[in-house]
Amino acid sequence: MQSVRHALCLTTACLALLATQRAAWADEGCLDFKWDVTHERTLFSGTPSALTAGKDSKSAPLVEANRLYRLKLSPQDEVTFAASPGRRPSPDTFAGIARLQIPAAGSYRFSIDLPIWIDVVAQGMLVAAEDFQGQHACGAPHKIVVFELSAGQPLILQLSNAPGEDVLLTVTRAPRRKL
Repeated sequence: MQSVRHALCLTTACLALLATQRAAWADEGCLDFKWDVTHERTLFSGTPSALTAGKDSKSAPLVEANRLYRLKLSPQDEVTFAASPGRRPSPDTFAGIARLQIPAAGSYRFSIDLPIWIDVVAQGMLVAAEDFQGQHACGAPHKIVVFELSAGQPLILQLSNAPGEDVLLTVTRAPRRKL
């Protein structure tokens, strides 16, 4: 009986060690970002708020900066975009729209866990991305796109060409660059 308990304790300890090591291995794929993404990684480790992305601008939910969201997307052919996406639509992909209000003008990072296309629309026009990067081996986040945004104006976030119907998203203020 005691040997069974000993074996059970040893097995439990090995599984716990393996889980810890597996988490460390998963983090290795996230080490090569050219920016400090500590804030985004912290948000991605939290519990996301679930929202259904809009199929058009009128049905789009509001997302706020510094929160993690799990957006449920729709088949891309069911979504009406505020402006044509910056990338040609792919067949059998998913898309969605959210509204966004920025509290202060500046550079903002849009971080997601999948290889999908991100557009921001202001006054009916696509906002040009300032920078982007991604890590194929990382899902927390997988891709980050930076946009310079003005405060006080309504913005539309368009997600397209997603391989699945769920995406994790967070929007964060980019730290000021050091000269």
